[in-house]
Amino acid sequence: MSISSKPELQTLAPAPRKVRQSLAAARLRNHADYQRAYTAAGRKRRSASMSWFLAPQNEPASARVGLTVGKVIGKAHERNRIKRRLRDILRRHVELLPIGCDLILHPHQTVLTIEFTKLEAEILRILQQANAEQARANLTVPQRSRNAESAR
Repeated sequence: MSISSKPELQTLAPAPRKVRQSLAAARLRNHADYQRAYTAAGRKRRSASMSWFLAPQNEPASARVGLTVGKVIGKAHERNRIKRRLRDILRRHVELLPIGCDLILHPHQTVLTIEFTKLEAEILRILQQANAEQARANLTVPQRSRNAESAR
């Protein structure tokens, strides 16, 4: 029996596919960008299974993210698996990256065994914290400039 002979199947439309956003434009690529972000970040922040750095960009254009997975984590196939998982999560939530900042994620070895949903929840928590820190930084900069102008 063919599908065309069943009228109920003909009326069903295919499910709309979610458009996958690309992370390619939002990735840190140069060693110099990583080094600048490490020095500008000032301090390392920690979460349950990773460390992260947030640094303002010199010329704020868009959000950028970098992943660093050291050899201490494991063999190459394990490090690549971690990076694939992190990129997939970031690709799903690219709109939450803090605009005008560089975010570097440095996972710990526990990321190898953590469930994907828990890892996604942790990344979302980090993105919320990064956006909150960026908002605080943006609020404090204009106040300083206003105080400097009123002193003149």
